[in-house]
Amino acid sequence: MRTRLFLAVAACFLVVDQASAGDWPQWRGPRRNAQSEEKLASHNWEEAAPKHLWTVDGFGNGFSSVAVQDGRLFTVGNFEDGQAVVAANAGDGSIVWKSALTDAAPKHSYEGSRCTPTVAGEMLYVVTSNGAIACLRSADGEIVWKRDFRDWGGQMMSGWGYSESPLVDGDRVLCTPGGSDAMVVCLNRMTGEEVWSCKASIPGDAGKDGAGYSSIVTSNALGIPQYVQLVGRGLLGIDAATGKQLWSYNRVANRVANISTPIVEGNFVFASTSYKTGAALVELQRTAAGIVVEEKYFLEGEVFNNHHGGMILLDGHIFAGHQQNQGFPTCVRMSDGEIVWGGKLRGPGKGSAAVLLIDGHLIFRYEDGLVALIQATSSGYQLKGSFEPDYQEGKSWAHPVVVNGKLYLREQNRLMCYQAGP
Repeated sequence: MRTRLFLAVAACFLVVDQASAGDWPQWRGPRRNAQSEEKLASHNWEEAAPKHLWTVDGFGNGFSSVAVQDGRLFTVGNFEDGQAVVAANAGDGSIVWKSALTDAAPKHSYEGSRCTPTVAGEMLYVVTSNGAIACLRSADGEIVWKRDFRDWGGQMMSGWGYSESPLVDGDRVLCTPGGSDAMVVCLNRMTGEEVWSCKASIPGDAGKDGAGYSSIVTSNALGIPQYVQLVGRGLLGIDAATGKQLWSYNRVANRVANISTPIVEGNFVFASTSYKTGAALVELQRTAAGIVVEEKYFLEGEVFNNHHGGMILLDGHIFAGHQQNQGFPTCVRMSDGEIVWGGKLRGPGKGSAAVLLIDGHLIFRYEDGLVALIQATSSGYQLKGSFEPDYQEGKSWAHPVVVNGKLYLREQNRLMCYQAGP
């Protein structure tokens, strides 16, 4: 029975990677690693920066990025009548439909949406910033089902609003209410019925109870299909079949906000948080008593910490913006934590940087709006140009996305589109 269940769960894991070419159906792309398989029209943005195509408003206030599937674009924003999912034509940004999920705009620090919708066939899934998960029809925005995180005693580690983008895995959808008895829940994605809930226990003094601001990723470490999440108390590994906690690691947690999506590679997990914390590489090992976590190294915050712009693993190296509210371009060798280049290198923009890998290069979108192109190489920092966006307002935290050669930049109520590919 265990073998059949293992194979069924493993088959679900394959679905995550089966997005069609030209789609970006969820947070950080088809594999949740912020890596695009598209090509750039130019590797020299000093000479040929992406051409501005259009800027359209009507997307509401917030920091959500976009998902793109079959020529349609989806995001989340705050409006006078509540927080809503918005669907638009990916070609020209024209709004197709808007579907409100709350009666009013949620109130919390840095008001606005956070979640990037997850699109799976005829359905899409979102987490509202006040704590609910909903399933909608991608064709017209009709709400199929909705569950309130209060059903599971939902709790955040701090008051900036739920920021998770839900994970669809086969016939399941997963999210993180942060409850004491239901840190992570797995639901039937067609009905919203609970499959299992995970009661987490993470020993250690770091962090705070409740959900963090990260999103779940899959792992097959030690041959065990599992889910990895960064919550208020740190890293958590969950058996995909049963929902039982497999392992945890506390040292990387802080008491303000644990944000960046972890990086999973084989039996290793790399995670980083800011607020004077740092980064760690841990290895999962099998023992007679179960899975144990061995810390391979820990980098203090002044050496490396990723605030909230995300990290990318390529050829054994991690590329990211380093330091809280800084976004210093940095390359870290994953195997030993060596800072290969960067560290305190000031890039062309200011503030934290959201990153995307495409065609051997990194797109850095800084908090001040500036968008830069940096070669993704361990041989040294190579800036390949930058440009100022058509519009900038407040903090440009929404992650950049490239689909079918088009670079999409969400800026609160507006969406900008540039020709980045051939």
